[in-house]
Amino acid sequence: MRRGESLIKLQLVIWDDAKQVAAVTLEFQSQVLQARLSRSQILVALLNSVHLYAFSSPPKRVSSFETADNPSGLCCLGPKIIAFPGRTPGQVQIVEIRSGNVSIVPAHGSPLKAMTLSPNGELLATASETGTLIRLFSTTNCVRISELRRGVDPAAIFSLAISPSNTLLAVTSDKATLHIFDLPHSSAISSNNPAASSASSRSASPYSDPSSSDTINKQKWGILGKLPLLPRLFSDTYSFASASIAIDDDPYSSLSLNGTAKPSVPIPGIAGGKARK
Repeated sequence: MRRGESLIKLQLVIWDDAKQVAAVTLEFQSQVLQARLSRSQILVALLNSVHLYAFSSPPKRVSSFETADNPSGLCCLGPKIIAFPGRTPGQVQIVEIRSGNVSIVPAHGSPLKAMTLSPNGELLATASETGTLIRLFSTTNCVRISELRRGVDPAAIFSLAISPSNTLLAVTSDKATLHIFDLPHSSAISSNNPAASSASSRSASPYSDPSSSDTINKQKWGILGKLPLLPRLFSDTYSFASASIAIDDDPYSSLSLNGTAKPSVPIPGIAGGKARK
């Protein structure tokens, strides 16, 4: 690697397109793997740490946190919280931006492969390197509220994305599939408040009908999903829709040397992905 290329990867540059100048340049001692921006914060992920900055001129470092090895640069920036891998593989740290309070979520038994926050910041979706299950957690109390099965065979999860309405979850993987899941009812998030749970179940909810998981299981396995003592895969919640996509053997093969995607990639979130003809 040439010296110039190495230097670029140790910097985070935020470009002001209107003025055609670099508005912010941050330098680090190791490679920048991911960055998330909002109007007021900058979150940067390195291999073993994440750094939160106030989006000011110049940017002011607010806090830094150590993580387990994070080669994918996993990190999420929400309206009020940030989320990133913990110091132990499979764990997630959730930090309140204003107070700095830290919560640890034991999400998986193996290292994390993908994670995302819902647009409203209330849900956290995670997947491990195994890639068979996606787990959903409430960010308010760190309780696991649902477990969604992508499939039975291990897979490399490319991306997780929650819809702007906070009602659907999209999952892509190296199995050349896109899966769409209904998100659980909002009452599951407020399960620690029975009154709120009861009220929300009778009113319009930003999440899907709680009976949708039963409907999905019936469509997938029929009566087998209701029989006791069978392996849990028969009663797990599966996607209600899926589509085939074509991918390259190397999902990042369409990236240029400086890490930017080539214009020929038409599917956001799937480097090297394209619609199947």
